[in-house]
Amino acid sequence: MRHYYKLILTVSVGVLALILEFGFHWQLAAQVLITVMGSIMALSMLVEMIKTLRSGKYGVDLLAITAIVATLAVSEYWAGLVVLIMLTGGDSLEDYAAKRANTELKALLDNSPQVAHRLVDSQLTDIDVDAAQVGDQLVVKPGELVPVDGHLIQGTALFDESSLTGESKPVEKALGDDLMSGAVNGDSAVTMIVDKVAADSQYQQLVKLVRESEARPAKFVRLADRYAVPFTLVAYVIAGVAWALSGDPHRFAEVLVVASPCPLILAAPVALVSGMSRSSRNGIVVKTGDMLEKMSLAKSAAFDKTGTITSGQLTVNQIQPQADFTAAEILHLAASAEQNSSHILARSIVKYAADQPLSAANDLAEVTGSGVTATVDGHLVKVGKLAFVDPDTTTQPLAQTAIYVAIDGHYAGVITFIDNVRPEAAATLQALHAEGVQNVMMLTGDQRAIADRIAAEVGIDTVQADLLPADKIKNLKAVPNDQRPVIMVGDGVNDAPSLAVADVGIAMGAHGSTAASESADVVILKDDLSRVVTAIQISKDTLNVAKQAVWIGIAICTILMLIASSGIIPALFGAMLQEVVDTVSILWALRALSDRAQTKTTSKKSPSAAQN
Repeated sequence: MRHYYKLILTVSVGVLALILEFGFHWQLAAQVLITVMGSIMALSMLVEMIKTLRSGKYGVDLLAITAIVATLAVSEYWAGLVVLIMLTGGDSLEDYAAKRANTELKALLDNSPQVAHRLVDSQLTDIDVDAAQVGDQLVVKPGELVPVDGHLIQGTALFDESSLTGESKPVEKALGDDLMSGAVNGDSAVTMIVDKVAADSQYQQLVKLVRESEARPAKFVRLADRYAVPFTLVAYVIAGVAWALSGDPHRFAEVLVVASPCPLILAAPVALVSGMSRSSRNGIVVKTGDMLEKMSLAKSAAFDKTGTITSGQLTVNQIQPQADFTAAEILHLAASAEQNSSHILARSIVKYAADQPLSAANDLAEVTGSGVTATVDGHLVKVGKLAFVDPDTTTQPLAQTAIYVAIDGHYAGVITFIDNVRPEAAATLQALHAEGVQNVMMLTGDQRAIADRIAAEVGIDTVQADLLPADKIKNLKAVPNDQRPVIMVGDGVNDAPSLAVADVGIAMGAHGSTAASESADVVILKDDLSRVVTAIQISKDTLNVAKQAVWIGIAICTILMLIASSGIIPALFGAMLQEVVDTVSILWALRALSDRAQTKTTSKKSPSAAQN
């Protein structure tokens, strides 16, 4: 940190000057050393201030520079040194409070597909994904990521595209269907033709979107800077009047020394760092202090559906038996037949039946893309698609995710699946409204019907469905200024660009993707959506404490300026008084560390969530 090195240099020069003046009695040498160092520091601060002004921002630097120059000009060099130590210390602390995580792209790149299996003359060769060319044949094995965009030419399989589209339901791909890079192959090896090279594929487009989002960060005025202009004007007026009435330039320096904006520079960063520490104790990582400011003012919040409002994991919803069969019988036989299958839905059935012992499955045969057959407890069991288990049926398959079961050649029933709403979701969104978040949105890649049903259950204000990552960004950018700052909450790779472009990106990091966590400004480490409300409550409390600390510092400084204008406070003593003001402001700011009672959003489950 540049400011940290300035602080070390300033303290080192101060120690050397103390040795020169009080050890060797070389007063002039000490004065020259501090004056030269102080002049260089003031010039450096002036250059930074000009750059800041050119960027359209403003701050407390002008008053600080004037205080340093004034004290050095009237030979109050020790007072100038004390002011410099306070200013460089405050800047160092602010750097710490506002430091940013600059690895947003690294997670996307590290987790992107790296290896592809190229098929040439029936021989597989592992190649770097960047070496795959349009027209190449690639084999994607079970559980692997699709390396590049292409289409299927051999085999059928279920693909998990939730990290790309937000679609919780595994998507079945047949011959000719498109495959997106980053999708996870679920159950069987398939062969694909490359349609796009890696640089143009879906995953790399996500990386590009994050780059574009990071290149246009939202402007936000720091807390201390919003008080800087009026405080500076008041200080100049008091100092100027004191000089004019007394005719003594020392009076100008004495006023500005007690007016140096240390409370503004120190109090707010200390409070923000304390709030960040408090957030960490509550399982919430806030990467930068200014995110606390933005969260405390949030007027809109957007949520992804899969893995955020919902658990993101398909579970058994209902077992619908036919006549002469029971739900328990169907579950036992189906789970026994599927216990050795790598199929995505098979794992859900086995997990659902975990409280009962399963029987051995004999004569097991898996028909790729259709289902499995096995002999369980003397019964021939078929589990899979409706056309597979009951070829003569005229019944249409259900619109929702389901598998069908036949026992001894007779259609026995169907098992349906659902992505459950988080039990705390409805209470969380209700609490968000109570915290002043006026517009709660759902931005999802899932189907409109599913999105509308879940939105009605949990209390979402507006719903946008069937969205790709770029569409989510368009919706976030379309939020009007009077409804900002806007928070985006998500967990998947597809959410990373949206988290980066939102005023505040919050990632559900417990089971979410690393890319989402790296792109986000806030990461919730526990799998609990109510922590979003906790984060907002902590941010509001932190900002209240920060403002109180700043106002206390301003009030004391104003009183000291009025006293100093009479000439009864020498410059060095005034600089020492600043230490008292700083201590009071910092101690008050440290109150942001304390946990206080917050709204409980998980005490009751919503009726709909309980039913699920």
